[in-house]
Amino acid sequence: MRVLLIGANGYLGRYVADRLLADPAVQLTALGRGDDADVRFDLATGSPGALTRFLDAVHPGVVVNCAGATRGGARDLTRHNTVAVATICESLRRSGCGARLVQLGCASEYGPSQPGSSTAEDAVPRPGGPYGVSKLAATELVLGSGLDAVVLRIFSPVGPGTPAGSPLGRLAEAMRRAMQSGDSELKLGGLGVQRDFVDVRDVARAVHAASLSAAQGVVNIGTGRAVRLREAASVLARVAGFGGALHELDSPPARLLIPGPGTGPDHPVDRPPATYPYPDGCGTWQQADVRTARDRLGWRPRIGLEESLADIWMEAACRI
Repeated sequence: MRVLLIGANGYLGRYVADRLLADPAVQLTALGRGDDADVRFDLATGSPGALTRFLDAVHPGVVVNCAGATRGGARDLTRHNTVAVATICESLRRSGCGARLVQLGCASEYGPSQPGSSTAEDAVPRPGGPYGVSKLAATELVLGSGLDAVVLRIFSPVGPGTPAGSPLGRLAEAMRRAMQSGDSELKLGGLGVQRDFVDVRDVARAVHAASLSAAQGVVNIGTGRAVRLREAASVLARVAGFGGALHELDSPPARLLIPGPGTGPDHPVDRPPATYPYPDGCGTWQQADVRTARDRLGWRPRIGLEESLADIWMEAACRI
């Protein structure tokens, strides 16, 4: 099976590439903006015609799109998350390769949900910010393209390589600084939100399964269990061996406060408040209904949150 992987150098893309390369039946070609891609191509600026010519030359059976942007203004997010997907869809329609498309969406497309509920694929999307809007627009383009396509809505990915700017990445960095400076207390705020954390390696397994399946439409990829960020912080402290106290600040939940370099434990850096308590625009609660992934992909998560957090800490500890 020939697979064209777009965005192989990103957080999710790296693990998807590893998973696909581990399958001896897969012949993988990586397309991206970096020098280490097999083929250099910028989806945000490249033309559908140029990509069509490449598809006709390589003739992949599956195209997996892991590319996109999580930060930036509405214009940048639209260009990298929506226009790029429009280019892929148009190129596949023009090409004679007949490839199946596996598009990586995100739970931010759903927006805030009712505490205690599990969000299924038929929920009405109400994204709470420009990132979710740009990803939802991409999903709609894929679903309306007429292609053999599936969109995997990834909930909160976690594990080795977690970006330092993510909430769990910031928690690990705050703990690293506290242990490095010998602080006996770590002050944090905004830990009340609950998210469905799924390991990035399990996400890669889901992409592999989706590539081989006939599933179409939207499929949620999560664990089916929401975890409070406060609980994740406690687990991280345990796996890191942090013997100090975790003190949650009495601050608005829209802030995540962590000690900054040179500030000391009593003078945390005040991060600008987001529109919602968590930067994904999904409010205080989000939990996936994962029955479709089980029934249509034969996929279940395998890696628990403690293992994911231990791997995050291993990377953070290397900087001590």
